[in-house]
Order: sequence, then C-alpha cells, then structure tokens
Amino acid sequence: MLNGQLDTLKERFPEANAASLPSGATLISVPDVSVPLGWSARKTTVRFLAPTGYPYAAPDCFWADCELRLATGAMPVSSAVNPIPETSLSGLWFSWHLTHPWNPNIDNLLTWMATVEMRFRSAA
Repeated sequence: MLNGQLDTLKERFPEANAASLPSGATLISVPDVSVPLGWSARKTTVRFLAPTGYPYAAPDCFWADCELRLATGAMPVSSAVNPIPETSLSGLWFSWHLTHPWNPNIDNLLTWMATVEMRFRSAA
C-alpha cells in the first residue's frame, strides 16, 4: 500500500523517498518543500514516520531542517531539535497533529503533507 501512496506523493514532490526502519515503520523524506514568508528559509526537507500499521495508523508530528526558524530567528511554537527515531538524523521536530480523524480510506501521504503545509502557513 505504501508504494502506491509514495507514487502519488511523488507526483507533487518528485524527490520524495521512503526508507524502511527496523520497527516496521517507514521514514518518508520530502526534500525542497516550499516554506511561505515568515520563516528563515524558503525551502526545507520534511521528514515524518509512516508508523507500523500504516495506513490504519496515522502519521503524527514531523521534522524539518534543524536550522529552520521563524523569520525573527525565534523557535516555532511546539518545536525542538530532536533525533528522528531509529535513524542517525536529527531535525526540527514539530509537535503537530491532525485536526480531523484519520480515515485510511481517503487519507494518505499526500493528505498528511497538506497537514504539514498547513502548519507552515501559520508562521508562529
């Protein structure tokens, strides 16, 4: 199921890729995500976990480049530089969650990325 969803994600984000993790989760990396005004950069790499049990288990939280900050230089609300589980990577972790119930029949990696982009539109 993840392969078909990764193909759909790549239609919008061609450089997106996936790496299997020891727990059975999958690390999704999406380079060159546009970040709107109000941030310290115009693009960032977004990483998130498709948890074990995906697509029935929803993604939760995400990471951006460690250096990403608000345009003022301040840290964004509900964020911290943290390691990405099961990897040697760190990133600016955003405690960001769905505002609606996850529905595996209609939600997918692309709808999760829309949630991430919604967070970036709120430069706070």
